[in-house]
Amino acid sequence: MSDVEVHPLSSNPTGAWKELSLSQRVAKITVPAVPKCPPNNKARIVCMSDTHALTPHIRFKIPDGDIFIHAGDFTRCGLEDEVVDFNKWLEKLPHKHKIVIAGNHELSFDRTFTHPLSPNFVKTIPSLGYPRNELVDAVSKVNIRDKLTNCVYLQDELTEIYGLKIYGTPWQPEFHGWAFNVRRGADCLRKWEKIPENLDILISHTPPVGHGDLCCSGVRAGCVELLSTVQKRVKPKYHVFGHIHEGYGITTDGSIIYINASTCNINYKPVNQPIVFDVTLPEGQVIER
Repeated sequence: MSDVEVHPLSSNPTGAWKELSLSQRVAKITVPAVPKCPPNNKARIVCMSDTHALTPHIRFKIPDGDIFIHAGDFTRCGLEDEVVDFNKWLEKLPHKHKIVIAGNHELSFDRTFTHPLSPNFVKTIPSLGYPRNELVDAVSKVNIRDKLTNCVYLQDELTEIYGLKIYGTPWQPEFHGWAFNVRRGADCLRKWEKIPENLDILISHTPPVGHGDLCCSGVRAGCVELLSTVQKRVKPKYHVFGHIHEGYGITTDGSIIYINASTCNINYKPVNQPIVFDVTLPEGQVIER
């Protein structure tokens, strides 16, 4: 399917990046102020991620735009009430199109956890840091996706808006037994092989290694195979993600723009502003505003 192979240091993303960075370009881009309204041949994209059921505590105004993107972790653990509250918040946003993916905190969205309780979930309950009754209640829900009525929810799926091709995927390398976890290396690569080529915007919850993935401990948490897949095969114009709160910001390799849109900082305070950018539409597409 592609010439992407598992990197020999896949399980050690910090070590892998030390090697890969010798031939990689990474330039930081200052998060821009919201520019004036774009012309009708461009779509305004407004990105957020990792709000963790804290939208009532957001003190900034969400910028208007044509497409709103949330790159996962919109709940604490996937409780139905959290999902319902998030859906109500989405309804109030002014954007005509809203796209959401899940993250590792959306336990109820991951079928490997729901009905019946998986042995893996029972084993990892102590490490998740939330009361057992809340976690059990979260994963006991079925068809939780149906609660998201005010957005397009993508789970390894493609959507097209204004001629722009946008794909969303929730998976990430194993992280303390949370949702949508897969082992680094071949298992991650199998997920990324589902991503189609010729995308305008790729949305994943995890960052690729080297872009928005540096933890405060100095460890890299991004996925090596995701970077290879993005750069060698998929080649989107924009790659939007979250997951690593302290990685908030924008970088580029000179070809692709990488956006870590985490709203919460490392202390789980929702203080990071949404990231806004404009995308030129395919020829013949216009937006009537």
